[in-house]
Amino acid sequence: MLGRSAHVDTFARDNLPPGDQWPELPLDGFDYPEHLNAAVELTDRQVERGFGDHVALIGNGRRRTYKELADWTNRLAHALVENYGLRPGNRVLIRSANNPAMVACWLAATKAGAVVVNTMPMLRSGELSQIVDKAEITLALCDTRLMDEMVACAKNSRFLKQVIGFDGTANHDAELDRAALDKPVIFDAVDTGRDDVALLGFTSGTTGSPKATMHFHRDLLVIADGYAREVLQVTPEDIFVGSPPIAFTFGLGGLAVFPLRFGATATLLEHASPANMIEIIERYGATIVFTAPTAYRAMIAALDEGANLSSLRIAVSAGETLPAPVFEAWVQRTGKPIVDGIGATEMLHIFISNRLDDLGPGRTGRPVTGYEAQIVDAEMNDLPRGEIGRLAVRGPTGCRYLNDPRQKDYVRDGWNLTGDSFFQDEDGYFHFAARSDDMIISAGYNIAGPEVEAALLSHSHVRECAVIGIPDVDRGQIVEAHVVLSDGIEPGELERKLLQDHVKATIAPYKYPRSIKFTDALPKTQTGKIQRFRLKAKQ
Repeated sequence: MLGRSAHVDTFARDNLPPGDQWPELPLDGFDYPEHLNAAVELTDRQVERGFGDHVALIGNGRRRTYKELADWTNRLAHALVENYGLRPGNRVLIRSANNPAMVACWLAATKAGAVVVNTMPMLRSGELSQIVDKAEITLALCDTRLMDEMVACAKNSRFLKQVIGFDGTANHDAELDRAALDKPVIFDAVDTGRDDVALLGFTSGTTGSPKATMHFHRDLLVIADGYAREVLQVTPEDIFVGSPPIAFTFGLGGLAVFPLRFGATATLLEHASPANMIEIIERYGATIVFTAPTAYRAMIAALDEGANLSSLRIAVSAGETLPAPVFEAWVQRTGKPIVDGIGATEMLHIFISNRLDDLGPGRTGRPVTGYEAQIVDAEMNDLPRGEIGRLAVRGPTGCRYLNDPRQKDYVRDGWNLTGDSFFQDEDGYFHFAARSDDMIISAGYNIAGPEVEAALLSHSHVRECAVIGIPDVDRGQIVEAHVVLSDGIEPGELERKLLQDHVKATIAPYKYPRSIKFTDALPKTQTGKIQRFRLKAKQ
């Protein structure tokens, strides 16, 4: 049952799914007061706890303490309410690359009781319009360097009334910054309820209209008090770096919520990429790095004898499965642990993970405390250990789509169906097989593309690869591999035969790629996730 709400604009609560379509949300161990504002907990409360002089954010050549961050966000919150009329429950879109100003805007809007929608800086006006229309957004905060597409969106929108610029650099010389300059550093944050919607996470789905998952104030703390506390064991001495955009919940958790919840430091860099991540770790003395598996492979290739990763305590991989060869190469080259996990925008963050004291290649691990998972068939029946089926999960976070009939597809019998195919081994570890819609059925055999990818990646000639199923008259589908070769390796029939034979010798021969296409690069999202749907679209 939902508690009290402080939202004057009731759009978010009015558009929650019907109660009988919600997942079960066991909250044992996650007890929060009825009145809760997540942004206050991540800033002002940390100052009260004695972390005022600790560095909270690094970026744009500056280090900001928790006291400075609290003051900054309070001034911004005053401006949003007093200058721009923001009311509790209004949706606020934020458009920016990863930088301290983006995080400050997110925190300020949350303090003011808004429902925030963080967006990718690469989105065009048409894509922004879909988000604005879906969430009925009236106010957008935009880095002034990215205004063109946002203004174009507003011109044709019946909802978006205000686009306010902020300075994403260190200069702080834009409209919002000037409006906040003389505001008080104390702000009476909106007394939101723990189950008031704080965040709309738009999924990065490949087709159809966008879906927005609704996350409560308590959810933002749950992912820190669960996964980050248990798996990452965060301390105030930790320094976080990474490449995922804060617009994605993987990045928001790893580069904002987790460090700020524990008095640690978030390093926010607009141009963090696999190519320069080693140098970033060295420069900032990072202890925890967040990025995708493809990025770790690039980082391994970029390592040289002089690289100094002594500060690094843990590497976190998510976004897609971590192939065993990448796990093994990382550990061998760096001597540092790498922890794989699976999360989803619908679940907010990672819910199954390996642990620092229980690592292993080619497996995703066990459920994070508070979550449970099972492997089911199409009728939601439990499957035996070792058999591939659909992953069903439930815990303190879960899918609540904003006014979307697809809610009933994602949630069944109180369980979240993530769209992933997994199996559970005899020891209870969960192993990723494929996205459920990416399983390849060839001549009656079920073939998981990631298994073929892992076999290819174990060959020194392969730098990157992606495996898809393509139509075939005789077999229904065949396995096709798109391969980026290592430097100095020439594509051709001999190389194709070499890799096919290698796969046959590594896994069951019927799984080998009957088609191999060599390419210079694979299509990827900004987070480094391979876009296999674009490869399929070329067929």
